[in-house]
Amino acid sequence: MYIATARQSGPRQAGSSGRIVSANVIALGAVSLVTDISSEMVTAILPLYLVLGLGFSPLQFGILDGLYSGVTAFVRVIGGNVADRWQRRKLVAGIGYGVSALAKLGLIGAGGSASTLGAVLAADRTGKGLRTAPRDALISLSSAPDTVGRAFGVHRAMDTVGALLGPLVAFVLLWTVAGGYDVVFVVSFCFAVLGVLLLVLFVSDHSGPVKQAKDGVSLKAAFGLLRDAGFRRVCSWAVLLGLVTVGDSFVYLLLQSRLDIEPAYFAVLPLGTAAVYLTLAVPAGRVADKVGRWKMFLLGHVALFVAYIALLGAVDGVLMLCLVLLAHGAFYALTDGVLMAAATPLLPEKLRTSGMALLQTGQAVAKMISAVFFGMAWTVWGMQTAVIVSTVAFGLVVAVAWVRRAQR
Repeated sequence: MYIATARQSGPRQAGSSGRIVSANVIALGAVSLVTDISSEMVTAILPLYLVLGLGFSPLQFGILDGLYSGVTAFVRVIGGNVADRWQRRKLVAGIGYGVSALAKLGLIGAGGSASTLGAVLAADRTGKGLRTAPRDALISLSSAPDTVGRAFGVHRAMDTVGALLGPLVAFVLLWTVAGGYDVVFVVSFCFAVLGVLLLVLFVSDHSGPVKQAKDGVSLKAAFGLLRDAGFRRVCSWAVLLGLVTVGDSFVYLLLQSRLDIEPAYFAVLPLGTAAVYLTLAVPAGRVADKVGRWKMFLLGHVALFVAYIALLGAVDGVLMLCLVLLAHGAFYALTDGVLMAAATPLLPEKLRTSGMALLQTGQAVAKMISAVFFGMAWTVWGMQTAVIVSTVAFGLVVAVAWVRRAQR
């Protein structure tokens, strides 16, 4: 019913109809749900496939994982600017979803070549870079100002259903077909195509007059948003925190190494994170609207610090597994959509997509650098030392961010 309404009436703010969130947000959530099944099927098995299957070192994996996260930086701002300038947010997002779908087929022919895998992963992440900011801009533009956090929470919850189902589908396929990585890639491609179709059929764009939109919309204007002290502060802290955050894949590899988890069960680890995220995403968005989005964002990083302490060996066995996955899921629930909601009131509507793309670009570059350096530290110093250094650096940055927040 929600999707049908979105198709018939176009984007309306939640406040105008009395709904918790608008129908367009629900439609975008459905697209993300299906697409995340596709992407998380690959993400769940990629560390296993590269490190345990192809024998990559932590440094090699760190470089590829950094490329996987960071290549989006080169297209996010440009894609966001084009979407704002031509008022075609749905079109730019659709191109991004399509590029990522085609990349899934490229994984089948990549074999064990690191360079080919890098190119395919770069194409996949290029698609993600193109689609994320226009999608998030559509969510914010389809929501009343006092429900933006809730709207992002609902969208991220639906997105996380896909993140929950993706690893489960991959696990079942690998359990059924021994070494069936190609089967996983083909099924992932099918889900990605379905996501594109849902976007085309059921999501409404949020467009204004192109001539009016083009006035004052340029790459220079996008970077000029950093002149605003509030937005600059959000971007700076998001980047700094990203630089000291250990990537998801490394968290799962650390768990696998610490607990000697069987390779067949590796793909199930993200299910724990996704289940917690799904449970907390909507309540976190609602609470963030009331108590402050930046405060909630920092609380999420405190939760991640708890996960790092557990990985250091503060606890062991099942308790370590449960605590890490619980804290990891809480981190995403309290930070992912909440950060975009925090940035929303700082950005003018005509540059909303560009501003979000700029923020996400900073995060993508930070994650790329973090992945390479953590992989290097693991290779040179060993796993335990790498985790200790990362935990100390992360804790210091979070503490300083919290103190600076209290001083304002």
